Amino acid sequence: MSESVGQAPHTPETPAESHDIPVDLITGELTESVAAASSTVTASQQLVAPIAGVPAGLGAARRRGDFLYYGLRNKKLVFGIGLELLIVLFAIIGPMIAKFPAGALTGAQLRHPNGTYWLGTDSLGRDIFSELASGTRESYLVGALGAVSASIVGMALGFAAGWRGGFLDEVLQMVTNIIVMIPALVLLVVIGAYLNSRSVLFEGIFIGLTTWPWGARAVRAQTFSLRSREFVEIAKLSGKRPLEIIVREIAPNMASYLFLVIVLLFGSSMLLAASYDFLGLGPTGVVSLGSMMNQAQTEAALLYREWWWFIPPGVVLTAMVAALLVANVGLDEVFNPKLRDQ
Repeated sequence: MSESVGQAPHTPETPAESHDIPVDLITGELTESVAAASSTVTASQQLVAPIAGVPAGLGAARRRGDFLYYGLRNKKLVFGIGLELLIVLFAIIGPMIAKFPAGALTGAQLRHPNGTYWLGTDSLGRDIFSELASGTRESYLVGALGAVSASIVGMALGFAAGWRGGFLDEVLQMVTNIIVMIPALVLLVVIGAYLNSRSVLFEGIFIGLTTWPWGARAVRAQTFSLRSREFVEIAKLSGKRPLEIIVREIAPNMASYLFLVIVLLFGSSMLLAASYDFLGLGPTGVVSLGSMMNQAQTEAALLYREWWWFIPPGVVLTAMVAALLVANVGLDEVFNPKLRDQ
């Protein structure tokens, strides 16, 4: 017995001991093409899902290290996040350093930018810089409200439809198709006709309740794909409830994908809010980037070449959304090894 043990051939490294060959995150088997063959969601499990045979603390530290390593070297991600942070900083500090309160009448109409009025004034004598800083903050607030409400509704319905399937899936798909077919602008006009005033909270929730369908469809499709995987079957056999499986097994393996969905919803919510405000359907008595452009258009600022009135809000809004989109592309490249290696 001791002789046979001594003469046993040397066994190859296990997946947990291999550092050069990629490891399949589901089966734990060695494969040299797992990174290239995986989709964005499946491949991103290298950053969010535990690797078989690797301690949880070590695996989490390694995933964080990989994300920082590739994230800091992705120019799109660095540029997008950097630009967005600058605009957020302006939204926070701008109202504090402004010389006049937002909407206050200074008595100086249509002044060009100067030392007193950094971005000039409008036809009523309101300081453009003060309104721009306040409007940027309001745009972020509406965008966050819209993204959060749309994400909650979309993910809840998407997980439910993808997990249960059958009759429930058909009903939820019918509801989704109905919401998609209803014109949000017409619905807002009808609802606004019965309201004496509209608030930022109303606009944010309204945008969220009209933009969740595409997010729900995306989450449903990914849930359909993941619910038949081996780790989900093991969770079922262990006696876990469906909600626990979705929260602890399926959602973490979609974490990177869900984050990208929220980023896109954030940007689209800000654009929709600016569009409604530009049409005069935004919050009552609130300064926003869209309302600033609405006032400039009403007073024919473009015709009279009062560029300091309409260009700043347009540039800031474009930069806000463009930075999110660029950062979203960078995050996609960081999470997906197939894109990362190109």
